Order: sequence, then C-alpha cells, then structure tokens
Amino acid sequence: MPLWSCCCRFDNRWAWFLAVAFLLMVRGEARARPIGEKPNILLILTDDQGWGDLHSHGNEALDTPVLDTLAEEGARFEHFYVSPNCAPTRASLLTGRYHYRTGVTSVSRGEEVMHAHEVTLAEVLKGAGYATGCFGKWHNGANYPHHPMGQGFDEFVGLCQGHWNHYFDATLERNGEEYPTKGFVTDVLTDEAIAFMERNREQPFFCYVPYNTPHSPFQSPDALFEKYKARGLDGRTASVYAMVESVDANVGRLLGFLDEHGLAKNTIVWFLSDNGPALGKKPENQRYNGRLYGAKGSVHEGGVRVPSFLRWPGHVTAGVEVERIAAHIDVLPTLVELAGLGEVQTLPLDGMSLVPLFGFDVTQRRWPNRILFTAWTPPGYDTDHASLAARTDRWLAVRDPRWARKKPDDEHEDNDWELYDLIADPYQQHDVADDYPYLVRDMSADISFWRNQTTRYGFEPIPTEIGHPEWPETRLRAQDAALPPEWKTRRGNNSWLEDWKSASYSASWPVDVVRAGEFEVRIDYTLKKENAGCRYQVSSAGEVLEFVLEEAFAPVLVSDRDQAPRNEHSGQTWKTLSVGRLNLEEGPQTLTIRPLEIPGGGGMELLQLRVVAVGDTKEG
Repeated sequence: MPLWSCCCRFDNRWAWFLAVAFLLMVRGEARARPIGEKPNILLILTDDQGWGDLHSHGNEALDTPVLDTLAEEGARFEHFYVSPNCAPTRASLLTGRYHYRTGVTSVSRGEEVMHAHEVTLAEVLKGAGYATGCFGKWHNGANYPHHPMGQGFDEFVGLCQGHWNHYFDATLERNGEEYPTKGFVTDVLTDEAIAFMERNREQPFFCYVPYNTPHSPFQSPDALFEKYKARGLDGRTASVYAMVESVDANVGRLLGFLDEHGLAKNTIVWFLSDNGPALGKKPENQRYNGRLYGAKGSVHEGGVRVPSFLRWPGHVTAGVEVERIAAHIDVLPTLVELAGLGEVQTLPLDGMSLVPLFGFDVTQRRWPNRILFTAWTPPGYDTDHASLAARTDRWLAVRDPRWARKKPDDEHEDNDWELYDLIADPYQQHDVADDYPYLVRDMSADISFWRNQTTRYGFEPIPTEIGHPEWPETRLRAQDAALPPEWKTRRGNNSWLEDWKSASYSASWPVDVVRAGEFEVRIDYTLKKENAGCRYQVSSAGEVLEFVLEEAFAPVLVSDRDQAPRNEHSGQTWKTLSVGRLNLEEGPQTLTIRPLEIPGGGGMELLQLRVVAVGDTKEG
C-alpha cells in the first residue's frame, strides 16, 4: 500500500513501540499551555545558510555564538526540511502549504509570484489583532496584491526580488516606495525590525525578518571578511562566513531588544534558513555542510535540511531535541497553536502543528508516521523536469538528475530512483534502491500522487494587476518579461534587458487591469550616446504609445565592494523617464514594448516599466 495512504496513522502492531520511541527521541519535559495574553512572534529566516553554516553544527571555522546559544534555549529540530531554493520555501513557510499549490514553481521569470488568494500567516495573525511587519527579502511577488502589504503585512521594508545587487548603502523599498539606506543591508533591516517592535510593544506583534544574506553577491563588512581571510579561507567562503557572523550579531540585537524591554518571556522566536548552501559541484566552491550530500537546488539532504530553532522561555523547555522530521509547511499551524488562536480560516493545510514534539500535551496526541515531499523545478520548465524526493523518518527516495549518483535508465523509470536509509546512512553513501524495489515503487507512487494533487490547477503565468486604488504604480520588471527565444539577453533576479539590437525583439507581460483608466508609462533605462534616437512602441489591447529616446544616460556602477567574483549582474544606477500615456480598459491583456527603429545599431538597457495610474477614463 503506498505510503501516502497511510502516512497519517499508526500501524496498530507498532503503536506501543513507536509511542515509547517517540518519548525517547523527544528529550525534554512536558509543560502545560499557559493561559494569558497572546505571545509576540519573531520569525527569522536566512538566505542560503546551510546546515553546516553554524559553529554548533561542527563548523570549526565559523563563529556563531548567538545562534548556538539560541539553539540551546528552546527546541532544536534536528531534521527540519525546506524547499531547495528561495521563493518556494517562502511560499510554504507563510501558507503552511506545498509551494506548487500556491502557484510558485521557481525563483524568477514570474515563477516566484504567489497567488493572491493564498492565506498567509500574516493575514491570520493580523485578523487576531497582531501588528504585522516584514523586514527583508519577500520574493513572492512585487506588485499589489502579491506584495507583502497585500498579503497581511502592515509594514514592509526590504526587497521583493530574489536578491539585491549590492549590500552597502542599498536602495530598498518602504511600503511600496523606494528609499536610500546607509550601511550594510543586514544592519539596516535589523534597525527597521527593532523600530517596528518598539512601536508595537504594547500590543502583540508578528515581526518577520527574512534576511537576504548570506546569499551572493559576496559583499560583507570588511573587518569580518578580513577575520575569515586570516583563517586561510578563500574570498568567497570568507565573505559568506562574514555575512553569517553578521546575521548572528544582528539576531543578538533582536534578542537584546526583547530582553531590554522585558518582552523575551512573552515572545516566540523561531530561526531557520530557506535552503542549503549555494555551493555548486566544483571543489573550489565547497564549504562545510556537515558532510550532507547535495546543496542549494538539490532535493538531497544537503539542499533541504536546514537549522531550525524555536525558543519561548518558560514555555518550551530548553534543550529539547526533536528527532522526528518536520518542515516549513509546519510553521503556520505550529505558531497558530502556540498563540492559542484556535480555529482560523486558511486554505487546506499540508503542514501540522509541531507542538506535541517539544512538550505540550505529548501524552494526549499520537504523532503520525509522516511522509514529506520536496521538488525543485528548473526555471522555465514544467514539473515533468522536476527533481523529486519523498522522506520519512528513515527513508529517502530521490530522483535528482543534477545530483544523480546513478545513470538514468530510459526504459525503466524506477531505475532512475535512488533510495537511502537515513538512520543507518545519514550521509547517503549507499544507494539501496536495488535492495528494496517494493519501497521504491511505493514511494515513487506517493510522489506521483502528491505531484498530481498539488499541480492540478497548472502553472499559467500569474498576470500582474494594474489599477488598484491602493497601489497607483505597478512595476513590470524586465526579468519577468516573455521574450523571443532568439534574444539571448541575460536573465535572472534583478536583471535587465540588454543587447536590444533587433527590431524583431519584443518584451511582453500578461496584465490584468482591475480598474480602467489613464496610465502614465515610465521607463528605467540606460542608453549609449551613439544609440540616441531609437524609437519604441508600448501597446496593450489596441492602445498604442510611441516614443523616441533621445537622452543618453551612462550608468554608474554601485557594486564596488565585491570580495569574490559574482554570477549576477553588477549593481548600477538608472534614469527614470516618462514616455507618455495609455488609456487601458478593464480586463486581462498583454502589454508589450518593442523597438520600431534602432538607427545606432543598438537600443536601450531596460530595467522595468512603471505603469502609474493618472485617472479614470470613465465617469464613476
């Protein structure tokens, strides 16, 4: 019988044995759920921090004293799983649902945008009287209603994209408006989170701090970088470890604020990361990851097993070590139960409350034998090309072409699967698929069923909504545009359109005008002097705007503090220019920009279109 059909109940023959084993694995005493005011919640998420990026996980080259202490002050999840990359983890974390259900498949090209109808943890807590703030990397949609402020957050400071191109004196966003900052980005975000908690300390608050480090580019505070270079590390690893220690110090600042204002005892603090380390498979790019196999983008242990610590002084017993498998989909139901909110309105959840695993009413609820699913879909591909995995407390069945240890057999699909006994072989040294063919068959069937269920509504591009009264400016980012295949411009998060050398090249976005009106079109661009005079057209649903670009603009490089080579675009400045107006009717349509003449042999570089509401075209 497939594991999916029995994953949420005990086998009666083993009930007594598993109950005893469960109590032995959870080391810590039970405590009753306190009755009183709602606890504050501080949820901290780091970006690309792997299992091995902590001193307490065996990394002797790295100093993380605050996080090491935090791990000892509450529940420590030893087998906590997320998605293999950024946006999918964030969608699951916030909704308690597998990311495919939310519409999120990957990290760019619009594939990171979450359906607006998803119910987030912020919406649940806001409905319960919490002040809600997000300070950091969102990565689930940049425009309303997919923006944090359309998904339950009262305040937002940070970046909506997958990464930022520079970390010092960065231009960030505050509640939809761009603003300049001073200093290192992790310090800036911490300042904003502390200010939010200060403003709301007289009421329950939910402070979500999704740091965008230690994700590349490799820019970190100089003193910390030199510290790790002095330990003999290469520039890339030294920069990453410097960013990790910066996160550690800033987590210390957040916890220090709670202590200073007497809020620690009534604040749940949960720390975790979004995926494994960005290592690649080149030996020179490796850093310590606790001997786990795989890295970011892999569904093996090294790509999805991350640090996860939960602290609530006086309520969650210090030193509890949870050995059972848990995941990002469990965060929402766990926090809802800890906050004592009772029944709340969400979409059907895939996660479950982890409360029984770290002390509360452990004798009243049995813990089921679970199966967790993981997928990684390459950008631009459907789920048929996905890397897939299923986990129980013991077994891992995995098919991951990029990290495969066996040659795929096109004639026999089952032969593509690898199977590991994670209790006997936690570092995945021995594929035992040939020894347990029935288990491979059942677990692969479970994965097929899960994939069919979670992808049943497909993955059509989510249109960008234009004309919300709450959101007068909509930004159509170049990185999300549909392009002709022959246009080999560079793609990725925070990228732009370049090499616009042919009049046949066009960029299009699916949009949905929710309120008809007149809209001003602005462009963020650069242009070489020799290319001045190029003519462009913007069109949508029969409405056409043409403009000639006469004013050249040479960008200034702002990414001048790289400590190791980067893969991303460098940061640079842009000129914003109004190019005219369009009257747009209500409804779904496609907005397109294309060149009409390129007299100089090349066009502009385009970061984004800004579509700004001016007024209604119809009375009323």
